[in-house]
Amino acid sequence: MPRYFTEEHEWIGVDGDVATVGITDFAQGQLGDIVFVEVPDAGAELTKGGDAAVVESVKAASDVYAPVDGTVTEGNGQLEEDPALVNTDPEGEGWFFRMTLGDKSQLDGLMDAKEYKTFCDSL
Repeated sequence: MPRYFTEEHEWIGVDGDVATVGITDFAQGQLGDIVFVEVPDAGAELTKGGDAAVVESVKAASDVYAPVDGTVTEGNGQLEEDPALVNTDPEGEGWFFRMTLGDKSQLDGLMDAKEYKTFCDSL
């Protein structure tokens, strides 16, 4: 499954026309201990760069942005009961939502893992 990254530290894993979205290990490390996550409802229409979810830590609250246009098919309900999953497995079980892709060509503007690592190293 190809995985892409944004400059706002979201990751998107793509499987056909369905994508799984979360925040990166780098992002959770910057936030600290996650205490609350609000994920979008199924059916929500997302626009690339628009607000999609909210994550709160002991340090700050941050918006999570949609990396591409699409429609939410599922929010990760586990995060409501156990928001710390974002800290322990941010790029696995700590995913935020799944969505159908509205425009696959938008993936072309995102970074691959190597580009993202270089981007983070420059911060």
